[in-house]
Formats: sequence, C-alpha cells, structure tokens
Amino acid sequence: MGSSYKKQTLTVYTNSTATAEKFINYIMKDGKKNVARNIYRQMLAEIKKQGHMNPQVVVEGAIENAAPSVMVKSKRVGGAVYQVPLEVKQNKKLFFACKWMLDAARNKKGSMAMNLAEEIMAAYAEQGNAVKKKEEAHKMAEANKAYAYMAKYVK
Repeated sequence: MGSSYKKQTLTVYTNSTATAEKFINYIMKDGKKNVARNIYRQMLAEIKKQGHMNPQVVVEGAIENAAPSVMVKSKRVGGAVYQVPLEVKQNKKLFFACKWMLDAARNKKGSMAMNLAEEIMAAYAEQGNAVKKKEEAHKMAEANKAYAYMAKYVK
C-alpha cells in the first residue's frame, strides 16, 4: 500500500521574524501585503540611514518600550461601572504597541515609511505618542488599583 501524503516542511521562525511578519500584517490594509512589505522595508532602510546598524533590534526595542503591561477594562456591577486593572497578555502587548505606533504614523502627513520610522525611533528612545499612550494606560491602572480584586470577574 502506498501512502499518498505530502511531507510537510516546517518553517522555523525566529522571534524577530515572527514579530516582523506580525508587524507587516498590522501595517497591511485591504489585503495588500506587498505594499505593507515595501513600507516595512523602506522603514528599516530609513532607520539604518539614521545610523543604527541593526534596524530590526530598534523595531523590537520600540515595540517593547511601547507595550503596556497593565490596562483597565470596564466592569459593570449593579448600577456602577468600575475600571478594573488587568495584566495584558503577550500577544495583546504586541498588538497595542503596533497599533499605537501605526496610528501615530498614519495621523502625520507625508510618507508612511518615513513617519513610521520616526515613530519607531521615538518609541525606541522612550518618547513619542505610543509611549505616551502606554504611560496613560499605566496611570489609569494605578489610579484604579483599588478595584483589582474584581479582576476575577472580568472576562
């Protein structure tokens, strides 16, 4: 008996490659992945032009600096709505960091690759809009830590 199955090839992704692909997917609009890849490549080239030898490390550092560790989520109890601080999961950290950097870059005028490179450089230096949003989220969580006991009731 002959078996008719194809051997699956496993693509081994390093952590940086997976992060890069995920970031490209967040850049993508209307399913145009090639456009998103070109923007990502141009952004890396711009970061390299500004003097960083390894732009991928800069991108990862920026994502790490812009990623929130705690955020608040609304929980309604009786007639009151409480802001309950919750720890953010790893995949959500990446999502929020990328979303905030992309939103900041999209709100500026000019080339998307240039704006994104500027925003990533700012986040790498722990400045910029994405880092401000992270700090706001942390302040909200700190202000509402009295409601942390409700975390077990939040989905």
